[in-house]
Amino acid sequence: MAATAGALGPKSTLTVNVYDGTRKPFVSGVNILYTITDGNQNQLLRREIASANLKASDLPFYDNLGDNYTVLVYADGYRQAGYSPVKLCPRNPANLDLMLVSKDPQMNFADALWDSIKVQLPFLTSGADDATGKARYQDVMENKPKSLASLLNLTTAMKQIFLPQGTPLNYLKQLIWDDTFAQDRFFAWCDPALIDQVKAAEAQGQFAREVAPWLFHSGSTSSWKQIQFGEANVQLTFHEHDWQNIGGMQCVKVEPDIDYYKDPGAHALLEVLPNELTHGLTNPVMVYVLRWIAGRRAGIPDFNPPYTIV
Repeated sequence: MAATAGALGPKSTLTVNVYDGTRKPFVSGVNILYTITDGNQNQLLRREIASANLKASDLPFYDNLGDNYTVLVYADGYRQAGYSPVKLCPRNPANLDLMLVSKDPQMNFADALWDSIKVQLPFLTSGADDATGKARYQDVMENKPKSLASLLNLTTAMKQIFLPQGTPLNYLKQLIWDDTFAQDRFFAWCDPALIDQVKAAEAQGQFAREVAPWLFHSGSTSSWKQIQFGEANVQLTFHEHDWQNIGGMQCVKVEPDIDYYKDPGAHALLEVLPNELTHGLTNPVMVYVLRWIAGRRAGIPDFNPPYTIV
């Protein structure tokens, strides 16, 4: 018999920890509003406290879908953050790490200066001497900071994807430095072996093939999306009609991006449609927050691009 939410029934415990855009514990002394709702849409807790930690030890256990909790946090001047579902049960106290960033976020690229980034991401140096590479990189940093943030989000996430041989980042040969370098994606020339590596990763359950990718990615021929997380998965889209000789290798065009949502319906309704209506693009700040939260929830090494949000 399923347990009920009665006063004498078993209880679940959840600890919520709040961090800021520097990936450090949220500043002490600021009021944070915590809201916890169960899977039956009952709001069980709504409490504002001046603490970056909240422990709720008396949450009902239903032994059914009611245990799929939703947690939201909010502070004045910051963007609301949350996660769902958080599966609770009495046997395993749960921890959830969330991130609050300012409603007017600024990006700090102090750890992403050219002399450092050219070592971390050598495909950025291809096709130009050091002075030219540095100049165009600094131009992006100064004039298109959201595009740079998106690049650093994507390349950091790609480092965390382990294919049968290497990571997707190992196959990138040269960034395409033109107007397609945007705040929601970039284009690059890559070793075509990456396609077979992603197909192998699909067979291992790491990726799912996208149907008719050309509807959202003009000119594309094939595409796969990572399915590890509920949000902020990397998508690799290939343009197999476009080739370029890079360093003696015939390379194919690849278009990496990150969607907010794993579910295609949610992606279309909650991301693509609003972006079309507002003439906007996927926000790299939101990607940063969602990917960091998803990684913490999955227990993998921290998502730590070489910039922070202040």
